[in-house]
Amino acid sequence: MWLEHGIAHLAQSFLLPVLALVALAFAYAVWVGGGTLMEAWQRWRNPRHTSLDASADHTLEDIELAIVRQLEPVRLLSRLSPMLGLIATMIPLGPALQSVAAGEGQQALSVFSGAFAGVVLALASASVGLVVYSVRRRWLLAELLQVRRARGVAA
Repeated sequence: MWLEHGIAHLAQSFLLPVLALVALAFAYAVWVGGGTLMEAWQRWRNPRHTSLDASADHTLEDIELAIVRQLEPVRLLSRLSPMLGLIATMIPLGPALQSVAAGEGQQALSVFSGAFAGVVLALASASVGLVVYSVRRRWLLAELLQVRRARGVAA
């Protein structure tokens, strides 16, 4: 019995940090989404726009690693945000169900409203992250192909 209560209290202590991470993920998603829109506008105005530093002193492996480093944060955003949203929903589920069982439905609703807001923001963050990851990956791989062709390396 004490183990269950201890685990329940430990889980409850994660709610605020998880909601803070969801808020940070959403802010980051808005920021990278805006940056991607700005880059799309720059690419539309100047089709030769490039994001890669493909100078002669960089090997193809260095360039590929730079691409991975550039894409990794938005890839993590798109994969971790739904998990954070699920955690933000599951943590208050136990107390909310206890409130319902005790006949305090209004209290359960107030608990769930914050949890559902967290999952909505987390899913929105993941969606933006996936779109940004896909678009930037396509741009960077196209640029890498141009570098390979310019250097006479087979793709």
